[in-house]
Amino acid sequence: MPVMCAVCEASVLEGETYCEACGHTLGAPACASCGAHAVDAEGYCERCGVRQPTGRDHAETVLDGGAAAAVTDKGLRRSRNEDAVALLTSGAAIVTVVCDGVGSSPRADEASAIAVETASAALARGLPHEEAFDLAGRAVAKLATSVHDAPASTYIAAVVERDRFTLGWAGDTRAYWLPDPERGSAMNQGVLLTEDDAVETGEITAWLGADAVDVAPHVRTFAPKEPGLLLVCSDGLWRYLDGYAFPTTGTPIEMAREMLRHALDSGGQDNVTIALIPLGATHG
Repeated sequence: MPVMCAVCEASVLEGETYCEACGHTLGAPACASCGAHAVDAEGYCERCGVRQPTGRDHAETVLDGGAAAAVTDKGLRRSRNEDAVALLTSGAAIVTVVCDGVGSSPRADEASAIAVETASAALARGLPHEEAFDLAGRAVAKLATSVHDAPASTYIAAVVERDRFTLGWAGDTRAYWLPDPERGSAMNQGVLLTEDDAVETGEITAWLGADAVDVAPHVRTFAPKEPGLLLVCSDGLWRYLDGYAFPTTGTPIEMAREMLRHALDSGGQDNVTIALIPLGATHG
């Protein structure tokens, strides 16, 4: 039976490792879309161009007992998820980090992933926000081959204790405070706790990466006077929050899923990442 190249359909000899006609590596994984054995090392099908699904396309994290939850999703218009999130406990505290890879930079998904991994580990060890941010920045910078090939990511991190939390951020990832409606406060649109590092036209002015110059994180501490939820999210959610009424019932993961559905129903133009952490009361 003749053997054919999955990309150019030229005849190839059995046992050859690449197609002499087009250079395609033979024996590549099959594409989830067209079925051709033509997926390259970057995860794209060389025949139809579709980016292959990964474990990052949709992922959920729920801490033991449902005390906090996070969800990340590639959305409806992006071929890959360039957001990343960590949610973990550190003693009596909860640590979350959300990073949004800068789409105009190369390998943005790698930038967000290494930033989240590095910063969350540092914060879990008890390092301050400034040191965690610096370590994450160094890790992202090492991905670059030059300042013209520099992966980049925005950044926000939270360390949450029983009645207070600290935030550190750079870029346009955001945090909101959602007061508990059962204590007499309406969630409505929540209270924005961060300011974007961005110009009026939307371009960000601070990020992690080898081409970031003199970037330091904003660091603030908040001690809410009433129970509620800390929401940390990427712009894939917050761009759709105008006029949105946050959910007021359910567990953190149920509320995060409802917010994700809202973002997708509103267009899902970007990757969506949501982390929800209750303070001062049990939700669910």
